[in-house]
Amino acid sequence: MQNSLLPLLLSLLATAEAAETVLGAYIFHRHGDRTPKALAPANLTTLGYEQVYNSGQYYRSRYLDSSSASNIHGINEDIVNLQQLSVTAPVDNILQNSAMGFLQGLYPPVGESIGVQTLANGTDVQAPMNGYQLIPINTVSTGSGSEDNGWLQDATGCYNAKLSSNNYFSSAEYENLLSSTQDFYDSLLPVVNATLDTEDVSFKNAYIVYDLIHVATIHNHTIRSSSLLTPSTLLRLRTLADAHEWGLAYNASDDMRAIAGMQLAGEILKYMNSTIASASPSSINNSNNNKLGIQFGAYATFMSFFGLAGLQNATPDFQGIVQYASSMVFELFTESDVEKNGFPGTEDLKVRFLFHNGTAGNASEPTVYPLFGGEAEAVSWSDFAEQMTRFEVSTTGEWCTKCGNSTGMCAQYASNDSSTTEQSGGGHGMSAAVGGVIGAFVMVGVVLMVLAAVVVLGGVRFATKKRLAGNSGGLPVTETGKTG
Repeated sequence: MQNSLLPLLLSLLATAEAAETVLGAYIFHRHGDRTPKALAPANLTTLGYEQVYNSGQYYRSRYLDSSSASNIHGINEDIVNLQQLSVTAPVDNILQNSAMGFLQGLYPPVGESIGVQTLANGTDVQAPMNGYQLIPINTVSTGSGSEDNGWLQDATGCYNAKLSSNNYFSSAEYENLLSSTQDFYDSLLPVVNATLDTEDVSFKNAYIVYDLIHVATIHNHTIRSSSLLTPSTLLRLRTLADAHEWGLAYNASDDMRAIAGMQLAGEILKYMNSTIASASPSSINNSNNNKLGIQFGAYATFMSFFGLAGLQNATPDFQGIVQYASSMVFELFTESDVEKNGFPGTEDLKVRFLFHNGTAGNASEPTVYPLFGGEAEAVSWSDFAEQMTRFEVSTTGEWCTKCGNSTGMCAQYASNDSSTTEQSGGGHGMSAAVGGVIGAFVMVGVVLMVLAAVVVLGGVRFATKKRLAGNSGGLPVTETGKTG
């Protein structure tokens, strides 16, 4: 009897193992190790290159290896199919270079056996760099900004987000930490005063101070006054930087400062919708497109999204700055038999969230965490889409409206009676920008009239720029025409 049950049990076990199929994934990834922001321009280091490359290798083993339980159904394993892959990064040398390093690990060179093309005249052409696969990186704006910016939110261009983040600097929490930690930051002056001015070493620049010292502990063989950098001091530096950046990235009562996370949510939802749409029975793509989305961004975007998605409820660790080469992943999967029934309907789709702090690897894989303050490790597609829609921003019009921007690309979305915009002049029908231009023209007219009167009545002569060049005793003039 036992012998007859064994094949049945093995069959049931095999069925259970094969019941789940990953249909697509979206990865948001931080750049690798870099030089400090305080010594701009920041650059990706060799260590950082290695970190993102190793991460790419891990995700190759997870999603592109046919023997992996998480292999994405239908994705090309060795030769990249660009229709299956979308890679984006902000215009930033560290983030874009990190993306390229990651892709080298994800889709390595194809080698001599594949990377050879025979021409009509019989000549064999070998692909450069052993068949290096060229994968384009598209640019995207998710509020990540440049890695040379002290606070990345400054580069979003979103007026209401800047106002919201700046409100943190007038909060009781910030004021208390600013005053209570000044002695601590003063004690670190011997370590950083060769790079930072004394007045800049305070909680106001908590991340800049932390970043400078953190990078030094990784790369510098010697550090000035290193005896001050005890383990407890380094931990406090990091904890204060965490508090500072979380306060700027997310606030439960004013989530506008999390615009970067809103934009990321829109990118994720849009891509995963395209994964489903391309696999629908009516699609001509034959379920072969939009398998894996990859986006590189900065720690601020991680923190903003964590707050919006309620991940701090799963563990307070999500309120800290993520390490270099960290990654979070959204997996679209089903328990339906795809081989038998084809791509499932949306009612049979689920999404799970995974995160790894630092470079992921087979020895240290991403962990599943519950989304939106819940407890389940996976949510249905409909619940996921509904929750993400609550805060995602996916169109220019939505972004302009939420941000209160009304010029440039946002001009077409601005309402005539808008009173809460970056250019608002009190809600009387004329923006400050337009009023300033008109005022400038009026002032120019007045000045010209006065000069004309002086010339006529007083016989004043004007010297040319060439004549003045040899007699300049004032401040130097910059290319922008401002003294400096």
